[in-house]
Order: sequence, then C-alpha cells, then structure tokens
Amino acid sequence: MKKREIVILGGTGFVGRYLINRLSQDDVTIRVPTRRRERNRHLLVNPKVELIETDIHDDAKLESLLSGADVVINLVGILHGSQEAFRKAHAELPERIVKRCNQLGITRLLHMSALQAGSANAMSQYLRTKGEGENSAHHLSSHKLHVTSFRPSVIFGEGDSFFNQFAKLLRLPLVAIPLACPEARFAPVYAADVAEVMAQSIDNPTTFEKRYDICGPKEYSLMELVEITERAIGVRRLIVGMSDSLSKLQAKILGMLPGKLMTTDNYLSMQLTSTCKEPLSALFQIEPTPLEGVIPHYLGSKHQQVRYMDYRTLAKR
Repeated sequence: MKKREIVILGGTGFVGRYLINRLSQDDVTIRVPTRRRERNRHLLVNPKVELIETDIHDDAKLESLLSGADVVINLVGILHGSQEAFRKAHAELPERIVKRCNQLGITRLLHMSALQAGSANAMSQYLRTKGEGENSAHHLSSHKLHVTSFRPSVIFGEGDSFFNQFAKLLRLPLVAIPLACPEARFAPVYAADVAEVMAQSIDNPTTFEKRYDICGPKEYSLMELVEITERAIGVRRLIVGMSDSLSKLQAKILGMLPGKLMTTDNYLSMQLTSTCKEPLSALFQIEPTPLEGVIPHYLGSKHQQVRYMDYRTLAKR
C-alpha cells in the first residue's frame, strides 16, 4: 500500500515541528518547503521528511510542491509585518493553496487560523487577514476537497514565541516591567495537543468543513501568565499593569524598535479575548495539557534543552 503523502506548508516553524513529530508515528512521507534548506537541516534526521527548497508564493512552484499529495496542511502565519505582508501570508496564500488543491484533485486540507479570526470586532491586520484566509479555504474549495480549520489561542511549548519572550524579558536586571494590556485573556494550548488534534482530524469525516476553536484547560489574564513565567524561571520582578492609553502608546513605541517586542497590531489583537466556549476534550479524544505542568520544564534555567520534546507525561504527574 502506498504511503500517504502529506505536505506541510509552514512545517519548519514552531507548531510544524510538533506536527511533524506526531505525524511521523504514522505510515507517511512528509514534504516540507523551506526558503533556506541549510537553516532547517535538523529536519533531515527524520527519514520520513523530505525538505524541499522552494518559493511557495510562486504558483508554478507551489503546484509542483503539492502535486501527488494526499493531504495538505497550511500552518503559515506571521505575527509582525506590513499590511501587504499580512495579506500575502494570511489571505492570498490560502486562496492560492485551495485553487491548486482543486486543480490537482487533492481531497484533504487542514488550515491553521486563529481565535477571533474574521470577527466583526477584529481591528488588527493579523486577525482580519487570518479570517480572510480561513474563509477562502472553506468557500473556494470544491466538493471533492474537504477542509477543516483550527483557531487556537496562544500556543505554548518548547520554542514558543510567547512564554520564551516573557522569560527573556524577566531575566533582564530591571527594577520594574511595564505590562501592556494586563487584563487581556487567553486560554493557552500546548503545541503537542494542537498537533494531536490535527492528526486526529485527517481521517475523521465528522471534522470535514468544520472550524474549531482550540484552547487549553484554563483561562488566564496576561498578568497571570507573566507571573506564572516568573515562577517557572525563579525570578521576581515588579510587574506594573498599564492603562489602555499607555498600553497603546507602548505598543506604538516598541513597534518602531528592532526586535518588535510588541506592535500596535498586537495591541489591537489583544482587545478581543482569546478563549473558547467548549473545552478541547468535548471536541476531540484528548485531555488538554495544563501549562503549569509544562513550561517549567522548558523555561527552567537548569533544563537541558531538547528541542520540541513532548512534556505531556511529565505534566500529568
């Protein structure tokens, strides 16, 4: 029997590596595009992965990449960029992927969106363009192409850009740290759980044409998440929650600096809650992993880093 061919766009990113680890447990071959092959050679140690240097924004190269695939997974996303960059990555690329899938007769597409994507109240370019891409994935698909979208809250795990960023900031010898949008609400979900949900969805017809909000087991304010990060790395700092007007000003200033710790678009995204109405366990055969059992293992100063390790067993002890 022919091995299933899976293409993962955005597979070299944070969630992509967790998903590759999960799907590699099955009888598959996985194609992963990259702009620079030498930067992702660590993926080559996996015998089921074919790393392909290509430009996914070139229609001919995208078609060649997807040709012969049984399943296509789109994880492409950016947190910072110009309006044009957001549209190119989040809105235009999904439309082009769906068109290529239709033309090539591909029957399964999983699409990574975001909580509150396309909401009528969404003001950020990130959420608005994510919503456009999600709608394209569903509305432009043919009757043969079955699409499922996933809208996660903040995703945590080894290599994340959320808790690691706060840990880096908290380790600086600062007397006080001003925190924008301290009451913004999230329900962080473990990257390995997201990968498991996506893997379970591939062959499950009850997930076809569905859009799922994906959250962890508990809601937190941003202030609470920063305090959890403090405890995980063993430091104490004075965290000063800022007013809305000062939060907006801070985002504007930081957005002009190198590194983009925060931007105005990030501020606008945090004006909407990133939480779910239904628990993950009600939607899939999975017990969502609490972040308190995971982040100390990859943020702790004594931890010997093992990239993209699955900490779910440790979290349940």
